[in-house]
Amino acid sequence: MTDPLPDHLFKRQDESPDEAFYSVPRMVNHIDEATISEITRFYQETLTAEDEVLDLMSSWVSHLPEDSSYKKVTGLGMNQDELNANPRLDQAVVHNLNENPVLPFPDANFDAVMIVVSIQYLTRPVEVFEEIMRVLQPGGRCIISMSHRLFPTKAIYAFQKLTARDRIQLVMEYMRRADMSDIEFIDRSPEKADPLWIIQGRKA
Repeated sequence: MTDPLPDHLFKRQDESPDEAFYSVPRMVNHIDEATISEITRFYQETLTAEDEVLDLMSSWVSHLPEDSSYKKVTGLGMNQDELNANPRLDQAVVHNLNENPVLPFPDANFDAVMIVVSIQYLTRPVEVFEEIMRVLQPGGRCIISMSHRLFPTKAIYAFQKLTARDRIQLVMEYMRRADMSDIEFIDRSPEKADPLWIIQGRKA
């Protein structure tokens, strides 16, 4: 049996309801344009037109390539106005994963699930990753894009105190505990811009 991860890793400075923090839309970019472009380039290389895609912890920014189409793109986030402003979403769902990690979607429903520069805000990440596994099609992939920026009051302790290498290892551990396979780390950091660390895994 795998020992539980230490509780203190998932504590936050501000433990008030997340709905209050995210009630005001933040129509800003949280990473450099070059880093955003590199995420988009990775999706261009990775996703196909037949894929049904779930963008978890989504916002007003779509990191999907503008010249690519997909079977369906669903976004799940915390602010309805931000989701409404995202031009790539075919479906938008407001849902607090820290309050309820159960995803409101059927089993084996998506070919790819992505989280972009938001993994640091999950307080129940292993439960969320188990749900990602449930909603992925067999062979589907989970793609986590990370950088080094965060809202300090809402990011968990682990992402404020651990080194970058240890944060990457922690996300890989989330995937291992959810029984994902083919887990790998890819450094796609552009020069002279915010770093881009990608961790991906598959549903066998």
